[in-house]
Amino acid sequence: MTPHADADPQAGAAVKAADRAHVFHSWSAQGLIDPLAVAGAEGSYFWDYDGNRYLDFTSGLVYTNIGYQHPKVVAAIQEQAGRLTTFAPAFAVEARSEAARLIAERTPGDLDKIFFTNGGAEAVENAIRMARLHTGRPKVLSAYRSYHGGTATAINVTGDPRRWANDNGTAGVVHFWGPFLYRSPFYASTEAEECARALQHLEDTIAFEGPSTIAAIILETIPGTAGIMIPPPGYLAGVREICDRHGIVFVLDEVMAGFGRTGTWFAADHFDVVPDLLTFAKGVNSGYVPLGGVAISAEIAATFETRPYPGGLTYSGHPLACAAAVATIQVMEDEKVIEHAAHIGETVLGPGLRDLAERHPSVGEVRGTGVFWALDLVRDRETREPLVPYNATGSAAAPMGAFAAACKANGLWPFVNMNRTHAVPPCNVSEAEAKEGLAALDVALSVADERVA
Repeated sequence: MTPHADADPQAGAAVKAADRAHVFHSWSAQGLIDPLAVAGAEGSYFWDYDGNRYLDFTSGLVYTNIGYQHPKVVAAIQEQAGRLTTFAPAFAVEARSEAARLIAERTPGDLDKIFFTNGGAEAVENAIRMARLHTGRPKVLSAYRSYHGGTATAINVTGDPRRWANDNGTAGVVHFWGPFLYRSPFYASTEAEECARALQHLEDTIAFEGPSTIAAIILETIPGTAGIMIPPPGYLAGVREICDRHGIVFVLDEVMAGFGRTGTWFAADHFDVVPDLLTFAKGVNSGYVPLGGVAISAEIAATFETRPYPGGLTYSGHPLACAAAVATIQVMEDEKVIEHAAHIGETVLGPGLRDLAERHPSVGEVRGTGVFWALDLVRDRETREPLVPYNATGSAAAPMGAFAAACKANGLWPFVNMNRTHAVPPCNVSEAEAKEGLAALDVALSVADERVA
């Protein structure tokens, strides 16, 4: 592990003590966690108060798309703070208008109106509200392998187990199976079969739920936390056609996949598909100041031309957040971050991860694009039994815990979820940094190999 010069264990102990006394952490049993006290971060790295430096292969929560502390974005936030720190959302403010313009220029199709939120969950909340009001219908369909946020509606459209404790059963949400050939629920053997059978399953679900009751279908363009499963060719276009046929609003969630993560501005660009609503957050300003939003089609925007939209947020389009977005988008253009992400995926991460898979029996599948990759870890390659059971906790999750500990011991902070590790560094990660991460994964996967049947 590469040490960092700024070591102050006493200060770190004070930070951790205050955290343990007063901070209530998300998704956690408070007495069972031991948060690392972070002293600083820059680029693709962060470090603790003991001087340990980590290569961040999580990009925070997959949002520091231009790394930590980019000087041009920091300067833009400082400049905006000196000029106009905040202002109410009902007014036209330069940073807000410019951020909306730059985002609308990059979204697919006619998604030219931008409703700003504070993050991705609120973006999903408002997209679904817009769809319901636009159609006058109550139901929303979403995939089981998905994550859309932690607020009331967003957690109900989420498919993963974090929904269970929050699901009151009255949210008007119906889940269905999306395509995932490696663990196909449709007994498919080819991508073409998986696509056709997944679309038929969706058609059947719609038929039995009643097309006239369904306001929206929401999908992550490429599911993120659920496993980075790239949809087979034709699937998203097929969903688009189904939505058009039944008058259903098609919502693509690009909160994690957007703004360079997949090697294009938006993952939808890979599939030549235009949704009616597109949600974003995270990478829009690298998470430097909370910001999210909904990009809205002309048809849905017209619904609220003379009819008030019954939704809003005190900090919608906050000037500091929007200034950070303007600067981030400019950095991505000037430094060719989108092109770099595609290049790193094609020449370093993709080949490197596939090489690891050849040498480590614990790797069942490698999938991804750009700087958005997953390793599906297994106990048995033939049966594809996951290294740990679905939603494993305690001792059942120990093999993934041992893998994560090995990563950290070698200076890599990993993204671990269920039986997967995701390689999701900043979009501007250097070739040397990417190779450093691959080397640390190589060592840690040897620990996972010990649990292979």
